[in-house]
Amino acid sequence: MDPKSTASGLRSGRRYGDSIFSALSVSAGVVILLVLVGVTFFLLFGAKDALLADSSEVRGGNGLVAYVGPLIFGTLLSSIIALIIAVPLSIGIALFISHYAPRRLAAGLGYVVDLLAAVPSIIFGLWGMQIAQSAVPSFEFLNEYLGWIPLFSGSVTTTGRTMLMIGIVLAIMILPIMTAVNREVFLQTPRLHEEASLALGATRSEMIRQTVLPFGQSGIVSGAMLGLGRALGETMAVAIILSASGGGYSWELLTSNTPGTIAGDIALNFPESFGIERSTLFVSGLALFVVTFLVNMFARWIVSRRSEFSGAN
Repeated sequence: MDPKSTASGLRSGRRYGDSIFSALSVSAGVVILLVLVGVTFFLLFGAKDALLADSSEVRGGNGLVAYVGPLIFGTLLSSIIALIIAVPLSIGIALFISHYAPRRLAAGLGYVVDLLAAVPSIIFGLWGMQIAQSAVPSFEFLNEYLGWIPLFSGSVTTTGRTMLMIGIVLAIMILPIMTAVNREVFLQTPRLHEEASLALGATRSEMIRQTVLPFGQSGIVSGAMLGLGRALGETMAVAIILSASGGGYSWELLTSNTPGTIAGDIALNFPESFGIERSTLFVSGLALFVVTFLVNMFARWIVSRRSEFSGAN
């Protein structure tokens, strides 16, 4: 057999395979864009009646801004609380698994974290509803000693179903996925960087601050955004804990004057809504879609600014 013809056939086969792979990749990208456009038009079509209706006809009777605004505020507030709690915990757990725990213990903990990420959200909601009452003494303690801070001021509700409880439950929900992402990113830190830091006299904690955390910054942001995306769209856990909200804008985390969230409000009210009221809920869904889209764009911008850092540098 002619070696030249054999080599030519191999090159032709590779080019054919590359063409197929390229076509499949482009098709997948186009499908994603089409789905995104389709969801946008679906929400706009469902929301058009409320967008064109008089403000008195909109659910609540005070217009779309008065109805959707507090829900957006409550959605962002609960998600930010969840991130504040979950981000440092996820980093600490991931560092323990990747750099401190013995190998067998680390493998077991990693497996448990992956399993927790698969727990349905309704389980967390039921757990939060059960412990809400027992959390009231802790809330009263915060109100007594930190009541001078607007977040912990006001009259503590006796039910325990507060914005702070929602934030805690959401933090526990998003903690596994954020920990899993951070763990994998920390394990990718170049061994050469770690050994060089230790060789220069750094302790393990100093080595982590000098090499692991800087290398994993973009991964930490990506994990946080994945968790934020789940927190923003969480439905059942919020609906179970916060079955009714006081509405309006309120920074008080321990009172019954709690703004609802978009996803929870839709889950609670959509089955009984018709006409303009249902269209108003579509407007809420459209607002959540836009907020999530903007948050992800902001996250991509942060990650792109960190992209110049590489393990090869």
